[in-house]
Amino acid sequence: MEFRPCIDIHNGKVKQIVGGSLRDRKDEALENFVSGQDASFYAALYKEHGIRGGHIILLNPPSSEYYEATKAQALGGLRAFPGGLQAGGGITPENASEFLEAGASHVIVTSYVFKDGRIHYDRLKQMAQAVGKEHLVLDLSCRRTEEGYMVVTDRWQKITDERVNMGLLESLSEYCDEFLFHAVDVEGKNSGIEQPLVRLLGEWRGKPVTYAGGVHSFEDLELLKQLGKGRVNFTIGSALDLFGGQMAFQRVLDFVGA
Repeated sequence: MEFRPCIDIHNGKVKQIVGGSLRDRKDEALENFVSGQDASFYAALYKEHGIRGGHIILLNPPSSEYYEATKAQALGGLRAFPGGLQAGGGITPENASEFLEAGASHVIVTSYVFKDGRIHYDRLKQMAQAVGKEHLVLDLSCRRTEEGYMVVTDRWQKITDERVNMGLLESLSEYCDEFLFHAVDVEGKNSGIEQPLVRLLGEWRGKPVTYAGGVHSFEDLELLKQLGKGRVNFTIGSALDLFGGQMAFQRVLDFVGA
């Protein structure tokens, strides 16, 4: 069980947002925190403490007027911690090399692979061939529905027909190095973790998984450790004191023995 830090960038600024509020129209989102520091500040901090495997997420699409500013922030963060951070948000085989050359250990992909409500294995194979599966993380951000946890794409705005289960992880693990799960319904709400999802992930014994969404107390971390059987890595966003929250960064490091 590892702490995997995050740097979320929206409209050219490091932010923490309510995940389900993100809209491409007018680049809108409900904000929990807007940092006065840039991405390279946080990347250097994570490097200083030797915390690897965190992720930088670009929350603006390439069509946004803010995309170039957001990308510049992301590239700056990657250069500040070469090989220490993953990069996601609008990644394609055509642009992935720019992020890897800037220092990303992995690129994170969802929407390129999940199109029209389903997995396109031809695109997945193309992505894995372009970067090498050892540099590929699949983001299986999901929402809870009557059918179970369903993968969502396009900055968490579109629900696919793909349900998160052991079969899905087995079929996808051939093409990637890790999985990242955003529990979108609780992302940014400081309301506690999605316990059924964490319990499901705790049964997985394959490629590493990282869970993000709703962690807001050390009781949540204890529960995550228990339900995830010590196998599920985690991210803390709005609840971390670095982003205006109540959970002390150093105490989180102490919790995982970092």
